[in-house]
Amino acid sequence: MMWNSFLFLSVLGAVPLSSAIPNGIVIARQTSASSVSVSGPPLRSHPSSQSHTPFSGTPSTTGALTASSIGSGISSAGVPPGATTYPSDGKLHNAEPAPYVPAGGVGTNGSTPVYNARSDFDYESLALALYQEWIELDLFQDGLKRFSASDFQAAGLSSADRDLIAFMAEQEVGHATMISNILGAQAPQQCSYNYPYTNVNEFIDFCQKVTRFGEAGVYGFLAHLDSREAATLLTQSITTEARQQLIFRQFEGLFPMPEWFEVGIPQSWAWTLLAPYISSCPSNQTRLVWQNFPALRILNQPSVSSAGSTGNSSGLNNTISPGTNVVKSPNGSNSSSGSGSGGGALVTSETAALSFPGRQVALQWESAGKAVGPNDSYITTTQAKSAKYVVWVSQLNVTYTPLRVLNNTNSTGLGYGYTIQPNLETYQGNPAINGTMFIAITDSNPVLTPFNLSLINPHVVAGPAIYQAG
Repeated sequence: MMWNSFLFLSVLGAVPLSSAIPNGIVIARQTSASSVSVSGPPLRSHPSSQSHTPFSGTPSTTGALTASSIGSGISSAGVPPGATTYPSDGKLHNAEPAPYVPAGGVGTNGSTPVYNARSDFDYESLALALYQEWIELDLFQDGLKRFSASDFQAAGLSSADRDLIAFMAEQEVGHATMISNILGAQAPQQCSYNYPYTNVNEFIDFCQKVTRFGEAGVYGFLAHLDSREAATLLTQSITTEARQQLIFRQFEGLFPMPEWFEVGIPQSWAWTLLAPYISSCPSNQTRLVWQNFPALRILNQPSVSSAGSTGNSSGLNNTISPGTNVVKSPNGSNSSSGSGSGGGALVTSETAALSFPGRQVALQWESAGKAVGPNDSYITTTQAKSAKYVVWVSQLNVTYTPLRVLNNTNSTGLGYGYTIQPNLETYQGNPAINGTMFIAITDSNPVLTPFNLSLINPHVVAGPAIYQAG
């Protein structure tokens, strides 16, 4: 499948910069004002209607995409040479290349931007982001088709709120087109999906959590892309997705942004959370290299307890699926704080957390070896040893708490245990454990930071799971 690609520069209107070269390269080129286009470039085509049932066939291939040679692992290294030599004293230490322009920066030398993948890392990361955009497009449309306006009304959401979700779907068409144009003709296509929600409240909670790991998954790799040009465009799309996530939080009656910093997660974490909801993809679909970890379920997920208020969850087994850990909601129950005339209203305080330090969190995790994802063609794996810790990844923090194992996976295929929600601050006055965040079970507690968090992957026993802390 081939399509034309154009990027735009807001100079004297929408100015087409270039068309796609067959290998996906897009070179920025400004045209004259006299050739300004009055219509936008075409969107990437996608199915208007898809089935939403589990995959029932036999996979033709299994496992993640692999290269002919695989190394033994990436070890932690020291501080790179020169990383601490810049004095940071507020003075200029090199000649200015032009008036008012400080020396340094990447892509600041006047070279023509080329929007393409520059490495396997780039292509696989952007392909993952495209898988994410496709599922969100289908997800938003499915909820609007599956549930009526009266269903949304009963959940406290108005016709205007439905229109907003429909507009979010339009945004996803644009995002998918942009990433497809960068990747070229082999860019992943839209697939068929299977969702766990059964009513509007579960749909909104699922959307809230899907947009969270979509956003966090991009933040995790954005600064590592070799193509800074592609990173720029992806930044401009993922900031829109961040706004979508806040809207869905508000629809649930949650404070839209209780944290000071947004979290980033490794690509394999995002793929682990995404893949179980993909039923099947075209036979020639671009495969991904990322790992699928065993699933992790939070048995007592914190949740919004009633209209306009928050609470600390009730009994066990209150989620409809592992990974996203969407909270069960009986048909007709109103878990949003909206009145039906304008959607969910803001929670009045960002400190009205759903959970609290010292809370016991009950966990269940699977053993490796389960077929998941498109066409059941990916297999969950782990390189870790025995389960010992729970890692809490939120804002700028990577924090561990001991895991009390009640039953391991050796005999039943399911492990059970619990941990205690930690009490810590990112900075004074900012509880680190807040918002829609991530946990996983690990075999050790390596010291990591947001920029090198992917080094945790060999230590992940199961997870991640989305923890609704606030």
